[in-house]
Amino acid sequence: MLLHLSTWSETERHLERSKTIVIPIGSNEQHGPTGLLGTDWLCPEIIAHEAHKGGADILVGPTFNIGMAQHHLGFPGTISLRPSTFMAAIGDWVRSLAVHGFQRIYFLNGHGGNIATIEAAFSELYAEASFAKRRAGFALKLRNWWDLPGVNALAQQLFPAGHGSHATPSEIAVTQWAYPDAIKSAEYTPKIAGSGPIREALDFRARHPDGRMGSDPALATPEKGGQLVRLAVTGLVAEVAAFGNEPAV
Repeated sequence: MLLHLSTWSETERHLERSKTIVIPIGSNEQHGPTGLLGTDWLCPEIIAHEAHKGGADILVGPTFNIGMAQHHLGFPGTISLRPSTFMAAIGDWVRSLAVHGFQRIYFLNGHGGNIATIEAAFSELYAEASFAKRRAGFALKLRNWWDLPGVNALAQQLFPAGHGSHATPSEIAVTQWAYPDAIKSAEYTPKIAGSGPIREALDFRARHPDGRMGSDPALATPEKGGQLVRLAVTGLVAEVAAFGNEPAV
């Protein structure tokens, strides 16, 4: 079930049997010369929606598609939130869902740069309850799609060299599989990009002039993307079911 394609009454009925929801979350940022700007929110959305289409009994919320991408602002098309804005928005999403009775809120993340701030937002939400000496009434879980069972191992098997850490062939392959009409091509120099620290936008652009970090996106194929999606869907469905079956909060 997709929340944005459901009515309030359908959602109310769903809550009678399940209080778990999956929120795809990512970022809209540059992904090298051939990576789609939406790659980091598209990947978790693709996986969550495939789980839904495959018949899994899960509720998928709207995709939270803008995140922490300030270091990519040297590349046109990148949109970023400040850490404080991102934390505030996550807090309001969670509070809104909790008001309706959702008790298990699972964030499926597609951007490594989001992790620290999402976890900080979770801490703030739990602190509200702790200082008020009350139960939060909800449990939060963050999972990167590439950390779902077996997914990273498969990525390393498919791309033993040139996987890297940004504009990776695995994430590019996932979007190629889902959006074959949007596949791009380019000549990469060097073939495998260099790596380095992540600081502010101008420093990042100087260190990584085409936007890649340690990767060779030319290795990506739609077929490999399909393998990654199918494995990720299996892991997601199992994890969400286990999360939903945890003792009530």
